[in-house]
Amino acid sequence: MSLIRAATESTAYGGSNLYTRKPSRSGLYHYELDPYSPDIYPQPYMSSSSPLSNSTEPSIPGSLYDLQVSSNLYQLMANSSNSPIILDSNSSFNNSLSSSNISHQSPQSVSISDNQNSPSFDVQMDNLEFDEDEIQLKLQELEHALLGDSDADLMDPYQELGLDQEPVWETSNKEIISPTSPKECSSESSVSCNGEARTPRQLLFDCAAAISEGSMEVAKNIISELRKQVSIQGDPPQRLSAYLTEGLAARIEFSGNGIYKALKCKEPPSSYQLSAMQILFEVCPCFRFGFMAANYAIIEACRGEQKVHIIDFDINQGTQYINLIQALASHPNKPRKLRITGVDDPESVQRQIGGLRIIGQRLEKLAEDCKIEFEFHALAGQVGEIGPEMLECRRGEALVVNFAFQLHHMPDESVSTVNERDRLLRMVKGLRPKLVTVVEQDVNANTAPFYTRFGEVYNYYSAIFESLDATLPRESADRMNVEKQCLAREIVNIVACEGPDRIERYEAAGKWKARMMMAGFVSSPFNSNVSGSIKALLKSYCDRYRFEEEPGSLHFGWENKILVVASAWK
Repeated sequence: MSLIRAATESTAYGGSNLYTRKPSRSGLYHYELDPYSPDIYPQPYMSSSSPLSNSTEPSIPGSLYDLQVSSNLYQLMANSSNSPIILDSNSSFNNSLSSSNISHQSPQSVSISDNQNSPSFDVQMDNLEFDEDEIQLKLQELEHALLGDSDADLMDPYQELGLDQEPVWETSNKEIISPTSPKECSSESSVSCNGEARTPRQLLFDCAAAISEGSMEVAKNIISELRKQVSIQGDPPQRLSAYLTEGLAARIEFSGNGIYKALKCKEPPSSYQLSAMQILFEVCPCFRFGFMAANYAIIEACRGEQKVHIIDFDINQGTQYINLIQALASHPNKPRKLRITGVDDPESVQRQIGGLRIIGQRLEKLAEDCKIEFEFHALAGQVGEIGPEMLECRRGEALVVNFAFQLHHMPDESVSTVNERDRLLRMVKGLRPKLVTVVEQDVNANTAPFYTRFGEVYNYYSAIFESLDATLPRESADRMNVEKQCLAREIVNIVACEGPDRIERYEAAGKWKARMMMAGFVSSPFNSNVSGSIKALLKSYCDRYRFEEEPGSLHFGWENKILVVASAWK
């Protein structure tokens, strides 16, 4: 049974008792929008009846998804009843694949052709030599100098996860990655060197170790063994292991980018339903409190101002501003006029269901009911292409810029010398905003090497999956949809992709702080009332959630793992 109820008494964005097992918690969103069905995602998550065509791409035995080729149409289909990832045959992934003529060859040469009749160009790689270790060392030294990395950021994931492993950075990956190295134990057996069966966690790290060392056949064998042990309908470790397994498989098969594009988590299936991303933000208090903290800071910045302009570079479904407008309506010093600029890609702006213009219309109706003069500006464009003149900042307005779970999508210096992440921050600083709010996940998944990054992902998403079990029942279709559409999408992208294809580039809180300071911002501490309000609300949730205050930032987590950090800047 879905825990999202019809909005006859509350709202399509949440009610007073939404997603909690403890009663009498005050809700965040009360505005009544279109009612929606409680059966949000009735479609099955697994399918075993899909016919498979003959594949012309390499695949892993027992893979949960294979790349199937039929004339000019590429279709990603499931071949297992336990498949956690099922994609639409009309997805953009299929279209992008059908236009690709890059063939996979040996590492010594790469053949690229524009069409069937054009000649092939073979680029020989044998004569090109790079001192990879020296380059990596220089990059790490530069990152340490610019962003203040500490040794803790590069902690071996086995040590952080409490496994028996001594981190010896001077030795090879084989010696430090796993106590049951796949090179020393049989890759065809789930039994470790000491005679004990390897757990899914051990198999996952052994597979990541094999991939990092280039032992792809060993990794494929481990993946086949993993698929016998994991399930998306099991406990949190099993579910996480299932999605991590597919991320590792996608890394081997170079299919991670297509899977990431095909999975949708921000688009609601209909006008009456929530997107998977909205459900995640509702059911996980860490995300909700991150939005709350940003809103509290914005309200304080608006105090005494007649006109306020908020720029949001990733407004999602506008959920954050429903709460903000309601709060401003009852505020004694509310602004006379509120203007919001929402930035999104052109396709999203024009989308008929959940598009940016539809979001603007809903916010306009809410502001009218709350007797607040309101203006919404839907700005179509890629964030990296937005310039100051496009934002239409006006004299006499107090400018606020909100970065809620958006900055990690911007490529940084590790991807391109353009460094769109810092460029955006410098551009915003040039606008002279009264306040900038930043809400981000706290995980080192940007510049860390693959194996270290894999350990960070395991540690972070373990806490997320466990926290979902405390909020949604095991059989909940909403939970399955959130994990499949949002979390699996992120996991596959972080684990399977590199370079510009890796979109989800989270950073540790210290790095976000360093970036903001390098862009010229100074910390703006939260009002003491903010922490008091959040602590009061937190009592209505499971006592395993945690909240900590740091100078200039608020930290929200699950047990001993910080998940989300909110900060404010001037």
